[in-house]
Amino acid sequence: MTAAAVPQPRAENEPSAPAARGRRSSLAIALLAGALGAALVLLATSRKWAEGTASVAQGTLPQSANGDDITGLPGALAIVGLAALVAVFAVRRLGRAVVSALLALSGAGIVISAVLGASDKAALEEKASKVSGLTHSAIHDVAYTPWPWVAAVGGALLLLAGVLALGYGRHWPAMSGRYERAGAGADGDAGRGRPRRGGRPAPDPERPEELWKALDRGEDPTDRTDATTPAVPGA
Repeated sequence: MTAAAVPQPRAENEPSAPAARGRRSSLAIALLAGALGAALVLLATSRKWAEGTASVAQGTLPQSANGDDITGLPGALAIVGLAALVAVFAVRRLGRAVVSALLALSGAGIVISAVLGASDKAALEEKASKVSGLTHSAIHDVAYTPWPWVAAVGGALLLLAGVLALGYGRHWPAMSGRYERAGAGADGDAGRGRPRRGGRPAPDPERPEELWKALDRGEDPTDRTDATTPAVPGA
């Protein structure tokens, strides 16, 4: 008569498979949203946002203004947001919460400034004054391009990345995670962080760089079986 197999109890701090997938999903979405959002903002601010005609003695001259001419805030906040997105993985606990809040605020600031810049003609009037030599020169036939709204979409993506970092960032790995896992294995945490024979630890699929590599290979980093979940006997 053989003894029935007894399932091993789950560790208290060990997440379930759905929870682990949710954390990986939030990390992948935040990385993609943050990087794409910053790229959209930087691209949009370098494009033409508004155009019109200025009246001069010889007639009229066409004038145009790029996003950086109208407002330099979205481009500056995009750089701040991108730096905050990277810094999220370099800090822990309170520092991570502060950096995540900075990321979210950067996205919100971009959205507000881009929406306000979508109807701003102060830059066009300033250029018209330089062309005409008058202190106050009117600008006519003003037309706006969709680029301010592209910048607003990029800001919304950065805001999404910040919200995800605030909600799930405490569960994300940090840049120094591999060394802490290796140290934990030496203290008796069997199977976690144990280096290979070549002295190099096994790659952690939850680390940001591993998620990027999976995306480059065309894989879905959120669709992975949680290796830490014990098998149910008889399944």
